[in-house]
Amino acid sequence: MNNKLKKIAFIGYIAKGVVYSITGILTFLTTINMGGQKAGKLSTIDYLEEQNFGAAIVILLGLGLLCYALWRLLQGILDPEDMGSKPKFIAKRIGFTISGIIYAALGLFAIIDALDIGMFSGNGNSKESIFTGTSGSVSLVIIGIGLGLKGGYQFIKAYKGDFLKKFKIQSISSINKRKYIKRIGYAGLISRGIVTSIVSYFFITAGINLRGTTSQKLKGTSEAFSFIQEQVYGRWLLGIVALGLVCYGLFMFSTAAYRKYKY
Repeated sequence: MNNKLKKIAFIGYIAKGVVYSITGILTFLTTINMGGQKAGKLSTIDYLEEQNFGAAIVILLGLGLLCYALWRLLQGILDPEDMGSKPKFIAKRIGFTISGIIYAALGLFAIIDALDIGMFSGNGNSKESIFTGTSGSVSLVIIGIGLGLKGGYQFIKAYKGDFLKKFKIQSISSINKRKYIKRIGYAGLISRGIVTSIVSYFFITAGINLRGTTSQKLKGTSEAFSFIQEQVYGRWLLGIVALGLVCYGLFMFSTAAYRKYKY
């Protein structure tokens, strides 16, 4: 694999790590009454934009997310690491492609929003659905099932514990550092699986409840945080999940630093 592609992947993993780290930090701060907000990815972009030099930061982050999107799309379509065409690898490549499309949209949103072009109105919490009628109902259920599979996959990765296979372990001489990466990987994958599974539930429920041509308001990550907080010991649970997302962000930084590429 050429160095340009590796640099694109490196920048992409860093950008993804920034998004998840800030999302987790902002959410954790709400659980200890120190400000913050239960933020999804779009809300995190809005938060960054409000800071000093926010527009420049968000543009850089948007470009980084586009790098991550490009890397995922290339993984899904061109298969640069020669995963092959077995069913399980085809499924992975489809997942990479969908992930690439989602992060491309997020990166474009960040850049366009920071440049104040005016293509988007409202804030990051606005999720009025374009899904209506029977076709919309089916689409929401299909998306929900896809998210459920994605959430389940995070749990499977954590259970197997083999996510370090893609790391250049031999280049990490410190045993403590290896343990650190594995622990934040476990915590991050489990927390991400929990949040994704809850969002999956929201989509499936919205699809089942959709009637006639009435549009449903979609619920995303920030609503998933609220759902967790409403449970018994919800504040503690939310704090743990939020810290897990911070761990996932740190895991992305470790991935950027130590990921092994096949070619």
